[in-house]
Amino acid sequence: MGQLTMGTLAVELAIDRTDLLAPPVAQALGRFAGADRVGVAPIDPELADTAAFCAAYQVPAEASANCVVVAGKRSGEQRWAATVILATTRADVNGAIRRRLDVRRLSFAPMADAVSRTGMEYGGITPIGLPAGWPILIDARVPAAGPVVIGSGIRGSKIVLDGALLAELPGAEVVEELAILV
Repeated sequence: MGQLTMGTLAVELAIDRTDLLAPPVAQALGRFAGADRVGVAPIDPELADTAAFCAAYQVPAEASANCVVVAGKRSGEQRWAATVILATTRADVNGAIRRRLDVRRLSFAPMADAVSRTGMEYGGITPIGLPAGWPILIDARVPAAGPVVIGSGIRGSKIVLDGALLAELPGAEVVEELAILV
């Protein structure tokens, strides 16, 4: 991978800096064929939220992706999924995502549930290393964006990779119009 920069971040190969990743993320990267194309950079954990991060590290919002955990029920069965969208969009929870998961009602997962189920910190959740069997729904704008920044499982770092690489994750599905431009 070599040295990659985005904004003012100096990015290192993630598999060489597992100390900057949540344990489930480090474990998943160890099994991921594209791991040699995933970078990570330390950041101030107080600046992990998207708007603050983009401003502080000079990363454009269109190169910043967010992973949002959603939950819904169908016939008494709880369904969990992750959605990956660009910071310039908002997840179409009541439309495309609800229909794709085939649930009557869908909502953003409560923070405590998202943290306990993923083993990641809130504000740092990433699609890499999510529980087996969870669908990872990726808005089609993400793979088309080129290099993007996304959470690393902790608030103290960010992952940098080509958005198209996210489509290679187990359980990933690229969905047109999963998000709405804001």
